Amino acid sequence: MNILKKFFSTQNLVKENMRLGEITPSREAYKTALLIALPAVLEMISMSVISMADTAMVGKIGHHVVAAVGLTNQPRMIFLAVFFALNVGVTAIVSRRKGEGDREAARLCLRQALLIELVLVVIMSFLAVILAHDMMLLAGAEADTIGPATDYFRIIGAGLVFNALSMTICGAQRGVGNTRVTMMVNITANVVNVFFNFLLIEGRFGFPRMEAAGAALATVIGYAVGFCLALYSVLNKESYLKISRRDNWKINIPMMKGIAAIGGNSIFEQVAMRIGFFAYTRIVADLGTDKFAAHQIAMQLMNLSFTFADGIAVATTALVGQNLGKKRHDLSIMYGKIGQRMALVIAIIIGAVSISGRYIFPTIFTDNVSVIATTAGIISILGLIQPVQTSQIVMAGSLRGAGDTKFVALTMLVTVALIRPGFCLLFVNVLGMGLPGAWFAIMADQIVRLVMLYWRFSSGKWVNIKV
Repeated sequence: MNILKKFFSTQNLVKENMRLGEITPSREAYKTALLIALPAVLEMISMSVISMADTAMVGKIGHHVVAAVGLTNQPRMIFLAVFFALNVGVTAIVSRRKGEGDREAARLCLRQALLIELVLVVIMSFLAVILAHDMMLLAGAEADTIGPATDYFRIIGAGLVFNALSMTICGAQRGVGNTRVTMMVNITANVVNVFFNFLLIEGRFGFPRMEAAGAALATVIGYAVGFCLALYSVLNKESYLKISRRDNWKINIPMMKGIAAIGGNSIFEQVAMRIGFFAYTRIVADLGTDKFAAHQIAMQLMNLSFTFADGIAVATTALVGQNLGKKRHDLSIMYGKIGQRMALVIAIIIGAVSISGRYIFPTIFTDNVSVIATTAGIISILGLIQPVQTSQIVMAGSLRGAGDTKFVALTMLVTVALIRPGFCLLFVNVLGMGLPGAWFAIMADQIVRLVMLYWRFSSGKWVNIKV
């Protein structure tokens, strides 16, 4: 019991020579972290569960459609990479300005980010629609998946504007610690998505049967609703980040440079990640439709465990940035470590539950006996990956909150763009290990990522980065 108390106590999280004042008592510190993390975790879980429901609804048509929709994931993420990256810069700057008490600078950051993304999203949407068929072929679509995959990707691409702008507003809200708003935005959007899935995939209550295209249209409708809610949250006069038509919307070069300085490294990170994920997924897709369907089902569970860590990472990003703005580097370190401990406990529980229910979980998505058996074997490997995964996600969130996006980008380049596809190629194509080999490649990626991020976080160099 004393060992656990020592492990979780805030008094043991910051070395004496690093302290700049009183260390927040354990109960108060964990409560602060949970107040921000809990809505974010609930938001991420809802998104993951809705994604599972989406896959399960599509799965009723056939597991080849599950594979087709799965093929669109990485190409879609490639198109969203630039927005993910810019939003890292927005969250880091807004959280730092919040800590400094500079509300006007935080609002300016949001306005400038919206201007940048409005231009970029028009270009990205056009490219996504035009290149849909070629992207799906490159992703590994076969004769039974190319049609539904192309339809799905083209519709999602056309609705990219709602997704991108909503993400930017939510990124800024997370920077000020307002995760309740982002939770409501994304939960509502995903509930709308499921509702229209029900109507459009199989064609109910007079709506046309659209199958994969219906799932895509339902997603876009959900994005549009989410954008309206996100926009309302910053049009509200009570909002810390309030914007209006009367604000100064002229281009502000210094602020755009600030966003680009942090977001630029994250763009490199996102591109490296998406290329790595794309190459990895392409290798797995070549194993065949059944194996790829099993892979996609296991990925649903991996994404669920990711959501817990990502929700906690949202809290650590905000709290690290805000306390650096207050010149309390010691508390930034403390909150980073609190997030790591919270994530580790959750990961151990999820890992145990995943392994225990490995034969039950796949039946949500398919009744194919072969796919279920294959997925169960993969989930056994996943259960070992989850504690490592959650720890590194939270550490990356802490470093991003400090603006240390360059090192995070380097880490992703080494692990996701090189180690994951490289080991996947070795295990699957050279050693002939099949789908399990692909998941051992994920394990190698996650372990190396954890080691690199832990070393960087422990060095403490990130507390001196200027934002």
